Amino acid sequence: MFETIKTRTLLSTLWIVLMLNMIYIDILTQNIPGSHEDMLAFAGDTPIPQLMMIAAFVIEIPILMVLFSRVLKRSIGRWVNIGAAILMIAFVVGPEIGNPAVNPHYLFMGAVEVLCMFGVIFIAWRWKEDGQ
Repeated sequence: MFETIKTRTLLSTLWIVLMLNMIYIDILTQNIPGSHEDMLAFAGDTPIPQLMMIAAFVIEIPILMVLFSRVLKRSIGRWVNIGAAILMIAFVVGPEIGNPAVNPHYLFMGAVEVLCMFGVIFIAWRWKEDGQ
């Protein structure tokens, strides 16, 4: 049913799936009336450009992980993948803890993101051969 895929390819593909979900969550959220005001309320006293810079750093993680999953030595790559996946799970889940107004599309696509990151952790943990 499934073909055997090299570990490096599978890891980088999971990071791409995560990025696409992140992009589309944001696109869908922007189409919800009041989403801009919700972002301003979330930001509080933090200036929006500063908040966007923080978001840019976080979003850069999966972008770089597509490359790092393919080029880092297995011994380093597996730990970088695991650490980055844990950080991304915290980024996806953390802000929504205790938020009673989480949008249904965010719950669904966020769950897909978390499943991808658990997949990254599982695959990286079991990554045996450096040749893959």
